[in-house]
Amino acid sequence: MMLLTLDELLEKTAALHNHLCPRQVIGVRMGMLAGELLELDLPQPNKRLLTFLETDGCFADGVAVATGCWLGHRTLRLMDYGKVAATFVDSKFDRAIRIGVHPDARYSAREAEPDARSRWHGQLAAYQHLPADQLFFWQPVHMRFSLEALVSRPGVRVNCAHCGEEIINERERIINGETLCQACAGEGYYDTAAEPAAIAGPR
Repeated sequence: MMLLTLDELLEKTAALHNHLCPRQVIGVRMGMLAGELLELDLPQPNKRLLTFLETDGCFADGVAVATGCWLGHRTLRLMDYGKVAATFVDSKFDRAIRIGVHPDARYSAREAEPDARSRWHGQLAAYQHLPADQLFFWQPVHMRFSLEALVSRPGVRVNCAHCGEEIINERERIINGETLCQACAGEGYYDTAAEPAAIAGPR
């Protein structure tokens, strides 16, 4: 497989936003670095690499374009820590590496592009050519949960004993012998404001 260049990947992520910004560059370069460190050809054609993002936005799309990890492929997950960082897991060999933006990256960008017309433009340019060790820090990590449980098994589904909604990917909770969805188990991210609307049958 022919690896895509930085410019080609930046073109692809820019197409998602109709522009290119510094955080997209960060995301693309972080994804490329993950491939180097884990010795993987990226963007991947399969589902071997799993990526856990610590924030969303333009950065996330840059990482996705560079790695081939997407929500739709179930290889991209959001752990909303508010950090421009990500953990990349090689599921074949159970290796994981976390990469974050170096605390001095903005300073390094100002030093590298002193004549830029704004800090934004300086970062956009500098982030494309700064050495990786000036732009990022990285370290091997161990995941605190089972990847097998996260991915689950195909075709497994149950219905919640309270709301009746279908639950896939083994995300149910068993409480006092009842199978409940996370919302009915009290772990939901929303509170219902009204009774559910009736579901119309076929006409």
